[in-house]
Formats: sequence, structure tokens, C-alpha cells
Amino acid sequence: MHELAIAEGLVDAVTERLPGQKISEVRLEIGALSGVVADSLLFCFDLATEGTTLEGASLQITEPGIQCECRACRVIFAPEDPGGPGGPILLCPCGSADVKVLSGQQLTITSVRVA
Repeated sequence: MHELAIAEGLVDAVTERLPGQKISEVRLEIGALSGVVADSLLFCFDLATEGTTLEGASLQITEPGIQCECRACRVIFAPEDPGGPGGPILLCPCGSADVKVLSGQQLTITSVRVA
């Protein structure tokens, strides 16, 4: 479960930036293509924060949609097909699979609230 390692990294990043500060909330953006399972990360966050200045903090997660740009026709689009276990099929409405992902892969701390 790589979500535990991500949660530990999150705790390390916040405590490194705000040493000794009691944290009450952390907000994250997790893209649908990031490979991170939000529910698992929420569970692991509670484990990773035990005994730290983040213990008891809430983890708020937003999941922005996927946005792509077609290299063939230059259209910016959101894939319609949610896909299966491997994720969505990134096909442009024009039929091209030559696409660049603009958003959906991010795992970003967007804000931290100090208690």
C-alpha cells in the first residue's frame, strides 16, 4: 500500500515547513490519474500523524478532473470514458490517441491550516 508512504511523506513535508506548529487541517488535490486511492490515503494519514504535530488534523481531498490536449487537432477535452481498472481511455473526440495530459496526475498540497 503506497498510500502509507505518501501519507508519511506528507507529514514530513508539512513538519519540515512548519516545525513545531500544531496543524489542524491539510488540503490536497489528487488527480484521477495519480494512482492514489483517496480513501486509503485518508486511513493512512491518521496512522502517519500519530505522535506528530499533525495528530488529529483533518485531511481534505479534492479530486480535479482529467483534462487533455490532442496533439493532432489541438482540442482540449476531458475524456468521456471512465475506463476500467487501468483508468480512462484517453481518446480525443477526433479519434486520435496522441494526447497530452494537462491535469489529472497531480498530488499537491494546496493548503495547510495551523491550529
